[in-house]
Amino acid sequence: MPSRLSPKTSSPAREPLTRVEAREPAVPPSENPFVPSDLSKDLSNFEFSVMTLMFGFQSWAKVCMDAAGYRGLQPLDILTLHAVNHRARSRRQADICMVLNIDDAHLVAYALKKLQAADLVGAKVMGRERHYETTAKGEAACLSYRRIREEFLVSSLTWVAGREGAINDTAGFLRTMTALYAQAGRFATAASAGQPKMPPLHTKR
Repeated sequence: MPSRLSPKTSSPAREPLTRVEAREPAVPPSENPFVPSDLSKDLSNFEFSVMTLMFGFQSWAKVCMDAAGYRGLQPLDILTLHAVNHRARSRRQADICMVLNIDDAHLVAYALKKLQAADLVGAKVMGRERHYETTAKGEAACLSYRRIREEFLVSSLTWVAGREGAINDTAGFLRTMTALYAQAGRFATAASAGQPKMPPLHTKR
């Protein structure tokens, strides 16, 4: 006789699998959330205006030099040329960097090489250093630039400037802000000197 088969026991019903929804890690609330002051908001407005002014001025410098008949120069090349030509005296590369407030000396060095190749700037060795001065072609380029600037830009300032001395006051304020930024940078560097340095960000693909 066939053996009696034991009845199969039913397994408990399983709950349907559901997709686990990704949840963002909980961020603990900061005890002291940063709230910018009213002066900080005013400074942000000033900084945004400076950025737009900076790029606007660079664009103008290039357009003005192109209109003067000297095409192919970038804004930094033009500023370096005017820095060399200023007060018609020879300057060292370090002097040019200081006048333009540029820390990366290789940027000015590259601009000087381009200006020398274009026969706008010449160099002569005095002692252990090279001194740069504008050539006759470079002097003519600066003079043409000033004429274009006088005709199309300076004439527009008569109604923008408002009261007499407003532009000089603005220039003084910008120089003061430049000094304050430099001072704040030194303080921030000194305050973080004892902290471990994070590795530089990887910006190349």
